[in-house]
Amino acid sequence: MSLNSLLAYSGALFGGGLAVGALVFKSRATLATWLFAAGMLLLAAESVCEGIGLDAGAPQGVIYWHSTALLMKSCLVGVWFCFSITYSRGNYGEFFRKWRFLILAGSSLPVMLAFWFHEGLFQLRGYDEPDGGWWLSFGSAGKTLNGLLLIGGVLILMNLERTFRAAVGTARWHIKFPVLGVAVIFGASVYTRSQVLLFSGHDISLIGIESGALILGCILIVRGYFRSGFKDLDLYPSRAVLQTSLTVLLVGGYLLAVGALAQIAGRLGGVGSFRFGALIALIGVVSLAVVLLSDRARQKVQQFVSRNFKRPQHDFRRVWAQLTEATTGARDELSLCKAASTLLSETFGALSVSIWLVDEQNGIFLPEASTLGRTSETDQARPDWLSIRANPALLDRLRRSVDLDAVKEEWVKPLSSLCSAKFRKGGHRICLPLRTHDNCLGVAFLADRVNGAPYSAEELNLLDCIGDQIGATLLGLRLTAEIMARKELAALQQVTTFFVHDLKNAASTLSLMLTNLPVHFADPAFREDAIRGIRSTVDRINQLVSRAGSLRPQRDLAFTQFDLNSIVIESIRNLNGSRDIQWVRKLEPLPTVTADKEQLQSVIDNLLLNACDATGDGGRVVVETGYQDDWASLVVADNGCGMSARFVGESLFRPFQTTKKKGLGIGMFQSKIIVEAHHGRMSVTSEPGVGTTFRVLLPLKVCPQ
Repeated sequence: MSLNSLLAYSGALFGGGLAVGALVFKSRATLATWLFAAGMLLLAAESVCEGIGLDAGAPQGVIYWHSTALLMKSCLVGVWFCFSITYSRGNYGEFFRKWRFLILAGSSLPVMLAFWFHEGLFQLRGYDEPDGGWWLSFGSAGKTLNGLLLIGGVLILMNLERTFRAAVGTARWHIKFPVLGVAVIFGASVYTRSQVLLFSGHDISLIGIESGALILGCILIVRGYFRSGFKDLDLYPSRAVLQTSLTVLLVGGYLLAVGALAQIAGRLGGVGSFRFGALIALIGVVSLAVVLLSDRARQKVQQFVSRNFKRPQHDFRRVWAQLTEATTGARDELSLCKAASTLLSETFGALSVSIWLVDEQNGIFLPEASTLGRTSETDQARPDWLSIRANPALLDRLRRSVDLDAVKEEWVKPLSSLCSAKFRKGGHRICLPLRTHDNCLGVAFLADRVNGAPYSAEELNLLDCIGDQIGATLLGLRLTAEIMARKELAALQQVTTFFVHDLKNAASTLSLMLTNLPVHFADPAFREDAIRGIRSTVDRINQLVSRAGSLRPQRDLAFTQFDLNSIVIESIRNLNGSRDIQWVRKLEPLPTVTADKEQLQSVIDNLLLNACDATGDGGRVVVETGYQDDWASLVVADNGCGMSARFVGESLFRPFQTTKKKGLGIGMFQSKIIVEAHHGRMSVTSEPGVGTTFRVLLPLKVCPQ
């Protein structure tokens, strides 16, 4: 057994073990998990075939096993490309729907080419020197297959790069090593495929490079697992064009440089010496990538430049330009807070940045955006932060940024409980108020700074300026939203006019029937048509009145005390049997709720009907209730078609915006009005192809106004 075959078998062992471990140790196997396991198993099978081919003495055995390994490699492109799309992405369903035919064609073409020319992809040639060895000489079909594999590897690296770019702070910390591990594996594949295209073949010993890269990549991926446990994140990479991809620039520059060096090496030192130099260069590129992806290394470089070249810690013009671009492009509070948290994390090297906005109606802080990734379902269903009050005295104390770990006064403790940190040596936590004039609209928390570096006076001043700018932009967005709401109400009045016009037409139809009724009453056919017409018109009137009544922005509430679980059970009982739905109830005993029973019944009915429509027959709907402090919670989750993040953010709670073919888009608008009339809050999380979860928080006692 040679060293190269030992590397191949070791790589197969690493890859197979990692595939099994991903399925066994992952708490919830997602599509990305299954694709990762399948990809690692294919890599392991390819490595086994290459190891057997390296040990095979007869030429027929070498050709057979390496042809089989190429067939395995051709299957890798589609599996790993799909993984690169789904890994840590919340919008991969949109990409699959748009490019499904291109993905299918690109994945199947290398497989068909490798299968069709299975025995004629390359020829085997022996060396004349004493050490012996084999040279794999590829023909037209083999070079075409290697070109497709090279393009596939580049596309995989591009998608992983886009995912990594979309992550900031702790999210980037979570996915850095898994992304780097896969990049090392396919970076080595790009290197070996380039050798085939440059020299129309390669030495059989070159396979050891891919085996070594597989072992190194598996080690990096395992390092990432012990760091974060392959935590699922919802990232939404921008649809960047190819020119903005660093992968394309690196691979293009590499191929250009290697092509030029190949000509020089062919005239001076020979191909063999050039290959060893190119391998050293490839290892150097991988090592440089590890250093460049390190937050600590980047911070040390910045500190070195600042200390030795006497420059400020931050380029204020650049930071302010980035802040202006991020805030002016925000269309709502959520997008603004996401952009602000990303900017704060990247500017100050704080891995954990979260923004909480003040709910003036209920006097509490509400989480809006964070770089910490997705919280658990339990934390969202039972939020401990509901008991922390955003009272005017606390907000009045927040005039400038506060060091939560340095100030020991009592008023800081509620803010400290809101700010979570992941690392023990992440330094002090900073609370940044988002103010405008004398009004505090929210707070931003910065924690887990790289190397735990303290904040200088210059940085704190810059933070305060950024907080004031974000606060002013928040106020502008709220005023704009208020204007838009008034315009929407004006549009509702116009639509109501249309409803009145339809009612007038229906009344005219009934009036015409009454006019003709005395004349043709004796005609049985006329009476039958009249009864049918009256029934149809009355049904239409009832439908129009019901829809028009649901559009009223003001709700007259009739407060009573009742058990929330009772109306939940009643709603499920009314729907049970209408469709083949699996109902899962998790109803905890609740205190009585003071609210309008009929109005809340309509909200629950609407949520359950939407869940049934989304799942269809054979779906699963989970209904859960609970309470904490003075708040009751209702959760309705389904495994249906889900909704896009853009529709949820821009259209879900607006009138006449719907994904249903026969819907008016009134139900969620009406439900939100009812919940807010009870001083409650409604939120939703949804993912296309996975399902939707609605959460309703209601105060146990509401004072009638």
